Amino acid sequence: MLSAKELRQKYLEFFKSKGHTIIPSASLIPENDPSLLFVNSGMFPLVPYLLGEKHPLGEKLVNSQKSFRTEDIEDIGDSRHNTFFEMLGNWSFGDYFKKEQLNWWFEFIIEELKLDINKIYQSVYVGDEIVAKDQDSIQILQKIFAKYGLKAEEGPSTTGKGESGPGCEIDFNKYRIFGYKDKNWWKRGDAIGELGGPDSETFYDTGKKHDPKFGPYCHINCDCGRFLEIGNSVFMQYKKTATGWDELTNKNVDFGGGLERLAMVAQNKNSIFQTDLFSPIIDKITKLSDQSYEDNISAFEIIADHIKAATFILGDDKGLTPSNTDQGYIIRRLIRRAVRYGKRLNIKDIFTFKIAEVVIEIYKDIYPEVKKNKEFIINQLILEEEKFAKALAEGLKMAKKIIDQKTSIDPDKFREIMQTPGKRELIAQILEDLRGNKDSKAYLKFSIPITMEEISNATITAKDAFDLYQSFGFHQDMMLELAQEKNLFVDRAGFRQELKKHQDLSRTASAGMFKGGLADTSEQTTKLHTAAHLMLAALRQVLGPEVLQRGSNITSERLRFDFNYGQKMTPEQLKMVEDLVNERIAKKIPVISQEMSMEEAKKQGAMGVFEHKYGEKVKVYEIGDFSKEICGGPHVDNTGILGHFKIQKEESSSAGVRRIKAILE
Repeated sequence: MLSAKELRQKYLEFFKSKGHTIIPSASLIPENDPSLLFVNSGMFPLVPYLLGEKHPLGEKLVNSQKSFRTEDIEDIGDSRHNTFFEMLGNWSFGDYFKKEQLNWWFEFIIEELKLDINKIYQSVYVGDEIVAKDQDSIQILQKIFAKYGLKAEEGPSTTGKGESGPGCEIDFNKYRIFGYKDKNWWKRGDAIGELGGPDSETFYDTGKKHDPKFGPYCHINCDCGRFLEIGNSVFMQYKKTATGWDELTNKNVDFGGGLERLAMVAQNKNSIFQTDLFSPIIDKITKLSDQSYEDNISAFEIIADHIKAATFILGDDKGLTPSNTDQGYIIRRLIRRAVRYGKRLNIKDIFTFKIAEVVIEIYKDIYPEVKKNKEFIINQLILEEEKFAKALAEGLKMAKKIIDQKTSIDPDKFREIMQTPGKRELIAQILEDLRGNKDSKAYLKFSIPITMEEISNATITAKDAFDLYQSFGFHQDMMLELAQEKNLFVDRAGFRQELKKHQDLSRTASAGMFKGGLADTSEQTTKLHTAAHLMLAALRQVLGPEVLQRGSNITSERLRFDFNYGQKMTPEQLKMVEDLVNERIAKKIPVISQEMSMEEAKKQGAMGVFEHKYGEKVKVYEIGDFSKEICGGPHVDNTGILGHFKIQKEESSSAGVRRIKAILE
């Protein structure tokens, strides 16, 4: 059986043989782009080069990129989704295009991975009134399928919502290529000047039976899970204009394929959690819980996925820790959700660090940072699990106070209610009416006499349940168990409404809090980015050479900068940092950029906390004899245009990490 490690290496070596340069994975934590909490694709760290900047290692690159998607947290447990995953990627910055990309990709999956061509299907862009149908890709794909002995006819197209499909029965023995509209058009943004283009996705037929709850007819983009997307070739051939999309002279290719999904099909497994990237973790959970995976699939997969993801985020050299904000909140959410499911499996002791040890063992040779930071990872997991245990204990006290204020229903009556057919729907309707102050009649449908008032007095409200969840991590299932022990109800539908409101607010805040991030490369953001270089050099002079950058968030309004330091800075220290920066601004020092090898940059003493993301050649920015840093972001040409540097706030970010917020006046 082909191991995932062998598959990853095969992919890198295959594209190396086609003239690509292998580059290392970037950090999971975006640098110089506060618009995203985590790197969520292989493309993200390479955006400047897709937009036209020259990459020091050439026009053809390949790698395996660590990625994390917060939006997939609730989908874990369906056997095919991960929060943390590796994205195999290859890129062309104006070199090759559709013909080479699609031919090489099929050569890799059919000839190298030995996948069955009869199980492969492809989607293409169906076209609209502005951009024509991607006939080029269709013709190329038909020749490729013919090369492997299949006639690839084009099946019915989907011009509406991609998840719904074309709305008809499909003969998958006859049709091999399918056109979609929304599913097969990629664009970076809506602003004029942004790039866009059609993409072509590859699907593998797992042979699973179609589930009609996802629609009457199956299609390759159906959410039932029969067809598994294993790769996507994006063809960036247009630029957004005021009237539509203009064709680019230099066209790019951005390919991404999930390693976990490719391993699943190459190893002939029914789930990514059965591959060798997860099986040792599943085995460890089995030993810790004395339960079987087959009987607890969802719980096992949630624990395995979440602790792997937390291990990689904690293992990043930026030193992030669990907290209630930004990336730290996601770490906390992952760990605590895993612990909750561990309790469902009756795991009694602190256990997350034991699973992390297995994760580290799997990946230590590929991503050495997780081994290097093992002690930090283990300590943070133990500390967070201990904090969660205390929070749950406090939550239990509060839950008992809430329960004590309720009037339990007579045990015999409660038992009869719980045995009534459709009782869940009846109770949900009554509680919804109560929330809306309506006179409900649903209670009359119970086989025993009960009043609205009795039900109201015996219900844990949505607000109480959500407050417990938000303050103490007390999940509604835990509240439900406690309530039923006391013959009480819980307004679960109301709880879900409260949770959705909270999630919508969080998403809105997340989208708005980083407005004007460094990705826009505006003049003011570029100035603040250059000022951040000066500030780091000043901090090292004032506080000591052990001070290193731990993260940054730079918008057009202000810079936010995290660095390691064990105590609050004094007003005198902050004034010294301000003065050092403003002295360099006043001297109007040129900002010099040089391209050199990583080895040479180290010899010259250049700072570079995130070295593992760079290739053999890097850019070094030098500001006189004051600052010298490895960096890939935009800078001003001379410090004289920066203005006056002012520190607004210095505060704690996490254990051992301080945060400065500053502006240019």
